[in-house]
Amino acid sequence: MNAVYRTLNRDVTSIMTNAHRSASGSATTGSSDFLPYGRHSIDAEDLAAVARVLQSDWLTSGPEVDAFEQAFARKVGAKFAVACSSGTAGLHLAALALGMGAGDKAIVPTLTFLATANAARYVNADVVFCDVDADTGLMSLEALEKAYGAASDIKAILPVHLNGQCADMAALSSFARKHGLVIVEDACHAIGGTLDTADGGSTPVGSCAFSDMTVFSLHPVKTVTMGEGGVVTTNDEALYQKMTSLRSHGMIRDPNAMQNHAQATSPSGAANPWYYEMQELGFNFRASALQCALGTSQLNKLDSFVAKRQQLADKYDAQLAPLAPVIRPIRRVDYGQAGWHLYVVLIDFDAAGMDRAQLMNALHADGIGTQVHYLPVHLQPYYQSLYGANELSGANAYYARCLSLPLFPEMNGADVERVIASLRNALSLHQGVS
Repeated sequence: MNAVYRTLNRDVTSIMTNAHRSASGSATTGSSDFLPYGRHSIDAEDLAAVARVLQSDWLTSGPEVDAFEQAFARKVGAKFAVACSSGTAGLHLAALALGMGAGDKAIVPTLTFLATANAARYVNADVVFCDVDADTGLMSLEALEKAYGAASDIKAILPVHLNGQCADMAALSSFARKHGLVIVEDACHAIGGTLDTADGGSTPVGSCAFSDMTVFSLHPVKTVTMGEGGVVTTNDEALYQKMTSLRSHGMIRDPNAMQNHAQATSPSGAANPWYYEMQELGFNFRASALQCALGTSQLNKLDSFVAKRQQLADKYDAQLAPLAPVIRPIRRVDYGQAGWHLYVVLIDFDAAGMDRAQLMNALHADGIGTQVHYLPVHLQPYYQSLYGANELSGANAYYARCLSLPLFPEMNGADVERVIASLRNALSLHQGVS
């Protein structure tokens, strides 16, 4: 370790010591008392990992990417992991690898981020929007059956694990296999979660026990972050090879896979070391070594992050109990363990006598950040212009009531109490609250 790196590492440690509170202190950093709905958790180990890469010969591609992919695959119990530039890129890669295109359709729950549906449109496939449970926001088997029965030429379903809770993958997978559909799990909210298996055990989200591919986002507000990045896991080697090619312009470097053998080999018969082929159109969806170094460091803390988020969620549940039924948490599912990304409550705004914008503004003025996840995608003008109006009552009911409260590992119990007190005061819900 040279002097520059020693100095950088010392400065990194000092910065993080000053920037982050102790376990018993306030979650706020710097001079701000504002609690956002989500915040990344970066420590000295993370910064040192990135600094180490800056001192290396590889800033993109290379051994750091390979190491991250192998560590990620091990962590979630999958055979393969493909790192890419974002969760959106991961969804796009999955659609490309499946060969989806014009004439194909994908069933997507409307309660999700835009990228889940957009992935189908990127490859000229169509979207069939599926309703969700009004109290969880998750795609149900009943809703899937209804969406499938109302359309034709369905190729894939993209169930979304919302807020950290998972869709019932055993039920959805059984239906999909029966009808010859491929499954891509959108697990951008759910790293660290588990799904129950038929033998009474469990499997990590991302093991692809119930799907062909699983897509993760490692955006800064997610449970672990790469700064910006994504990962796709699969147990299918052909899909893995396809995605690794497509994320880098469709370039092939394997001498055994070349189509133009005359160009690929020298007169002596040896492979030309500079030669590559683009056999199909790909994209620049690569993740850098810097991103992957941060991702590996963050992955080492996944279990502690998930445990802290669960602890905070439990605290919220207890604090919210006196405010029911006007305010209550989303309904918990019983076929897996959540890896909470968001803490969402459902609010009866009519009973509260206050609309959501008024509440969000009041909380913001009190230093509490909130967000709405999500506006149903089928209501977006782009999709309405394509497919017309669509009444999906479960999604509309969920959307009308949902609000995401602050949740990130550096919060503590006092922060949760502060959020609930601010929420109670804004809605003037004092009755029955000690």
